Amino acid sequence: MVFRFLHDDTDNKDLRNPLRYEVGDTGGLTCLRRDRNAVAKTETKPLSSREDEDDQRRERRRCSGDCMRRRAGGGELRQRHLECEEPPMKKVRMEVVRKRRGHDLLWGSRKANSSTLVHECSCIDPDLIELHRQKPMGEEKSKSRGWCGWFIALIVLAAVILAVVYMVKSKMKKSDDGDGAGPVPGPPGAIDKKYADALKLSLQFFDIQKSGKLVDNKISWRGDSGLKDGSEANLDLSKGLYDAGDHIKFGFPMAFTATVLSWSILEYGDQMDVVNQLDPAKESLRWTTDYFIKAHPSDNVLYIQVGDPKVDHPCWERPETMKGKRPLIKIDADTPGTEVAAETAAAMASASLVFKDSDPQYSATLLKHAKQLFDFADTKRGSYSVNIPEVQDYYNSTGYGDELLWAASWLYHATEDKTYLDYVTKHGNEFASFGNPTWFSWDNKLAGTQVLLSRLLFFKKDLSGSKGLGSYRDTAKAVMCGLLPKSPTATTSRSNGGLVLVSEWNALQQSVSAAFLASLFSDYMLTSRLHKISCNGKIFKATELRDFAKSQADYILGKNPMGMSFVVGYGDKYPKYIHHRGASIPADATTGCLDGFEYFNSTKPNPNIAYGALVGGPFLNETFRDARDNVRQNEPTTYNNALLVGLMSSLVTTSSALQSLK
Repeated sequence: MVFRFLHDDTDNKDLRNPLRYEVGDTGGLTCLRRDRNAVAKTETKPLSSREDEDDQRRERRRCSGDCMRRRAGGGELRQRHLECEEPPMKKVRMEVVRKRRGHDLLWGSRKANSSTLVHECSCIDPDLIELHRQKPMGEEKSKSRGWCGWFIALIVLAAVILAVVYMVKSKMKKSDDGDGAGPVPGPPGAIDKKYADALKLSLQFFDIQKSGKLVDNKISWRGDSGLKDGSEANLDLSKGLYDAGDHIKFGFPMAFTATVLSWSILEYGDQMDVVNQLDPAKESLRWTTDYFIKAHPSDNVLYIQVGDPKVDHPCWERPETMKGKRPLIKIDADTPGTEVAAETAAAMASASLVFKDSDPQYSATLLKHAKQLFDFADTKRGSYSVNIPEVQDYYNSTGYGDELLWAASWLYHATEDKTYLDYVTKHGNEFASFGNPTWFSWDNKLAGTQVLLSRLLFFKKDLSGSKGLGSYRDTAKAVMCGLLPKSPTATTSRSNGGLVLVSEWNALQQSVSAAFLASLFSDYMLTSRLHKISCNGKIFKATELRDFAKSQADYILGKNPMGMSFVVGYGDKYPKYIHHRGASIPADATTGCLDGFEYFNSTKPNPNIAYGALVGGPFLNETFRDARDNVRQNEPTTYNNALLVGLMSSLVTTSSALQSLK
């Protein structure tokens, strides 16, 4: 039998030198004492007689006696290596045992009433080996290590694993919202066909709404229109979008449409690209920003409307055949309109990011206009609704502070000029309504601004200590908590079917905008590895925000008590009589201003399907009347569709990874 033991205790003078001894297979005994620099070796003799055996036992007791020194009064006796081998075919492991209160304790014990630490190790007599023998392990070329060594190794390994896990968790847990780490970029995941189909349709609606000379026209029943728009001011304002079912170009909601469309492309362009919708989205955006460039001929002049509702609305005709006057409305230094100027600045700043790589020159042009418009909006403050009363019947503004913050936020993202960041932190208390959740819409940009600025805290570590930005994110969290159905602060503005519903006029605007923001915020959290949000002490997962977004999207697409989709052309049941002039009149019909009402009053479905149009939606009691005269529920708008594009592109794949806005 060979027994090896290495024992060290540097704290004890008597035991500071390691002791090692070996009992060889031949019966010889080697007892080794080692100091730090040398090893003294005793002579080994063969054990060939009973006398020699007695000598061997005495020598063994001497060696093991040194091995079994006891240490009292503190300190630690460290056992470095223990291995016991018998000759081949008979291998057993040695045990180191300390008896205490009837239990076998490995590696000694510490008395309850003192710091005494006692270790015992002993060489077990070969004659008594059966008391400690384990099952034979078979022949192996390598040496069999003692089970105590393996036990220690397992303990050490477990300790290391626990330490690593603890360190990782400690590092990741940076706030009560979850664990913190850098963004995790990655490709889009598997495609969800339901949302991919809805995304394609929602973008198609922009082709239906285009004014001007159409290039590569994808809509068979649409043609050129508004070719002389802007001519009275010697401008070409032929492009742009008709906002809804009529033929007015309202600059305020059109700018919001462009900003949201840009935001959607910036955040989810990769997802759009996977389903071949990125180019259509960028093309529709550029059609709109081309119009804004022309509508801003000088620093403090912006044309904000083409057409007059008093002339347009009494007629029911196709845009291609309209012959009425198309008057212009502008804002300038004498008649300021801060809301529209700031929103248009936001549109052009965000779009400059979209085209930064593909067309740097165009991007620079957009950014130049955005800066000029923001300066105009901020230095020449005044509400356009107050200064131009005729706009109040259609797109009345409730204030301009939100647009100023919104525009400055986008300009900071586009330029990284700290001046704009200072602006939003400086004017936050004045305009941001901190702590008061609001609804995101063409009129109120606060919730969108709060989510957009939250992005900076999620992904820019150098801004993590900004108290001003923290207030924006705190309010964004309050918005999210209001959307989660089981949150203590959940909004009660919901239908029985789960649709967030604030207004019964164009109800789906708030539903889809809330879902879009929830999806964005969820993705910000997941991408930055923040997995939970606290709502008045109740914890929710980031994925629950995404679930909420899906619930709104699914409702819109047909999972609702009415069993119908509110996106024209999606599913088997959708609105057939939408309030839309172009869709309701046959493309080959020759009609004037008034005789087109023949088609308005028709009981037949619209002859032209306005694919992708998102209508206003149901009432709170979840009823919907599909009729052309039902403007509150059945008229589509471009800004609804821009939000729908954002929502569907966020859900079209399973990826939560986001690209930088830069």
